[in-house]
Amino acid sequence: METRERMQLIESIAEEIVIREELYSLLDSGKKIKAYDGFEPSGLAHLPFAVYRAITIKKLLKAGVDFTLYLADYFAFVNNKLNGDRDSIHSCGEYFLEVWKAAGIPLKKINVVWASKLMDSLEYWDTVLSIARNLTQKRNLRAMMIAGRSAQEKLTVAQTFYPSMQVADIFMLDVDICQLGLDQRRANILARELAPKLGRKKPVAVHHHMLLGLQGAKEGDAIEGKMSKSKPTSSIFVHDSREEIGQKIKNAYCPAGEKENNPLLEYSKHIIFEYFKEVRIERPQKFGGNAEFHSYQELEEAFVNRKLHPLDLKKAVAFYLNEIIAPIREHFEKNPKAAKLLENVRMAGNTR
Repeated sequence: METRERMQLIESIAEEIVIREELYSLLDSGKKIKAYDGFEPSGLAHLPFAVYRAITIKKLLKAGVDFTLYLADYFAFVNNKLNGDRDSIHSCGEYFLEVWKAAGIPLKKINVVWASKLMDSLEYWDTVLSIARNLTQKRNLRAMMIAGRSAQEKLTVAQTFYPSMQVADIFMLDVDICQLGLDQRRANILARELAPKLGRKKPVAVHHHMLLGLQGAKEGDAIEGKMSKSKPTSSIFVHDSREEIGQKIKNAYCPAGEKENNPLLEYSKHIIFEYFKEVRIERPQKFGGNAEFHSYQELEEAFVNRKLHPLDLKKAVAFYLNEIIAPIREHFEKNPKAAKLLENVRMAGNTR
């Protein structure tokens, strides 16, 4: 595959690339390119984590990128996820692997690294301290958004090490590309700033889109309005039944004719049309009869011009999302190992 085609594949999943020219040079170098994303084992899998991530990873693999899924179990411990119980956190990490497998991510073609293994070395903690030595308290506090925390919250001393630890991950994994969500931007920029000072490789940051929660976003703040598993009523989980998905979508934010901050249009663009070549809308003849859309652009135009009613869009989105999620849900219903892991996560609880 030519450099231009590989670049287009990566651009198709990117909300932002820092810096585009650096990425093109990487792809054009002919060298092996490594990328990663990290996840704290912290609860049940939702739409962005399982379905959307499967789409982006498959595209990266197609572009010839060597990808690492980083199970940040120690980060979950630091952040008191699942009440800080290490056994529960580890079990949740194993559950994550089952989710990704069921979602179609080819685990044999990627690298899986546990934070607890990576951190089991003096070099790792030497790197953490070297990073921390180059951070002021003010700069570190600004970076605490990485951990999903704010300046108003009471932080433990361990949590204040979170930014240094995340940047250390980037250096220790020796990645060329940080392919995380836009909400992790501060960590990646911090790594780029500190890399020259510490004699480390400066990574390119490829930030993917943050899917909106069912409630939409306030004043265009997509990161604040992202779908979060800590907000169950605004999230769609891969274990939701067809009826649950339908009810959640029915109650979703979807004002007639408006495309800004509209989660249902987002799901159509970033997920449904990635799986299906066309979307069929079934409706009575008196409301225009059935309609077929062969691209997201066609569907969006019909909705914006009010030729497609929100209720009809909701019914279609609920149907197609269930079609996508059903194989994942069934995997956990039919596979004893997967079912046990799911049970363990449910018992441990879902925490922030």
